Amino acid sequence: MATGTDIKTYFNGTWHDGDLPTIKAADHGAWLGTTVFDGARLFDGLAPDLEAHCARINRSARALMITPTVETEDMIEMCREGLKSYSRDQAVYIRPMYWALAGDELGIVPREGATGFAISLEAIPMAPPEAATTLTRTRFRRPVLEDNVVNAKAGCLYPNNARMMVEARAKGFGNALVADAMGNVAESASANVFMVKDGEVFTPIPNGTFLAGITRARHMSNMREAGMKVHETVLSFDDFHAADEVFLSGNMMKVTPVSAFDETQYGTGDNQNPVTRRVREMYWDWAASQRG
Repeated sequence: MATGTDIKTYFNGTWHDGDLPTIKAADHGAWLGTTVFDGARLFDGLAPDLEAHCARINRSARALMITPTVETEDMIEMCREGLKSYSRDQAVYIRPMYWALAGDELGIVPREGATGFAISLEAIPMAPPEAATTLTRTRFRRPVLEDNVVNAKAGCLYPNNARMMVEARAKGFGNALVADAMGNVAESASANVFMVKDGEVFTPIPNGTFLAGITRARHMSNMREAGMKVHETVLSFDDFHAADEVFLSGNMMKVTPVSAFDETQYGTGDNQNPVTRRVREMYWDWAASQRG
């Protein structure tokens, strides 16, 4: 990623300072895009759901026919060892990665057991609570399992995300609200999405076209434990135009308020985005409760 600073790299059994070169030109991952990753966060000295992220990358690897080589528990310990070099006030992006090293006799199918592995740590600040984005429509859609590996957090999915982001930015917006193959809302170009209507929370039901995130699940659990009504359902773009609030959910920033979707404005008035603010506060409270 190299968008942060103070980068550390785990490779070949040890931690290194800096953005260490790891993948080779002839590696299957460099040639045919067989790469998977996951992302966790360190902030306030906490790494919430680190175990869930380390477990998911092994599932992603198997979905992309890459042989996972590091047990979840060992990966957690590797991450925690690397994080010791950061100060408590640093926010760090934690990115374990696998890639295939070699292919079969035709070069296409990843060879079993031929796997590269690394962990990249980068100091990247968390967004302030008031930071918001805007959304617009995009002509690009989420793929389905029949034509892409949507059941993995795979690098090969991200060029499609980039097309969505570039189109949205060209129109003067920060992100895109994206449809699935049937034309219903799936998520944004970079994160899962929630909307609020009359105090109740709604999010697109997972239908195999997008990765239902770990942070998304954590928000839903927190909200339900607090007695809030949360619905996973089919949602249209008209539903989002009629919403009272919209927010994004992703590992990088956890909660991002949305101030507008095309011509629709959110969060106006004296009591701006009360549910979104509460969801963010609940997440930080839950994370603090995991200390020790």
